[in-house]
Amino acid sequence: MSTQEFENMLVANVDFLKPFAITLTRDNETAKDLTQETLYRALANKEKYNVGTNVKAWMYTIMRNIFINDYRKKSRQQVIFDKTPNDFLLNHNQSAVTNLAESGIKLKEILSAIYKLPDVFKQPFVLYFEGYKYNEISDYLQEPLGTVKSRIHFARKILKENISRY
Repeated sequence: MSTQEFENMLVANVDFLKPFAITLTRDNETAKDLTQETLYRALANKEKYNVGTNVKAWMYTIMRNIFINDYRKKSRQQVIFDKTPNDFLLNHNQSAVTNLAESGIKLKEILSAIYKLPDVFKQPFVLYFEGYKYNEISDYLQEPLGTVKSRIHFARKILKENISRY
């Protein structure tokens, strides 16, 4: 198959890709980008196309794989994409200042409530609060895993009752 025939075949099937791209992305502009990337990859991988294969299915597969790979890449980056217009923020010169005194008071209240817990609950909860895993706490305290989990659970319940909401 000549390059011209292959390109004509791709162009003839482009209209079938657009609705699929919109279904995947749910955004018109992103769907256009996905369609364009699909056509680019199809042209770049012309030698991988077997003559007689369903070209629509081949292009759908390329598009789906591009979409999945982009989705995985974005989820690894843990980036939140905000598509809301931010025009109102232009020329906005106010800056936010955090109130460290208020957060310090809250932290003191929380720590005070933790250290008022009964010893049987306090020790496993403090270890958990410091970042230890349940099994590490269980080994350290030489207590069964279920006991450690229930004590941490009860410590949370007590703390919820004793600490006021902010």
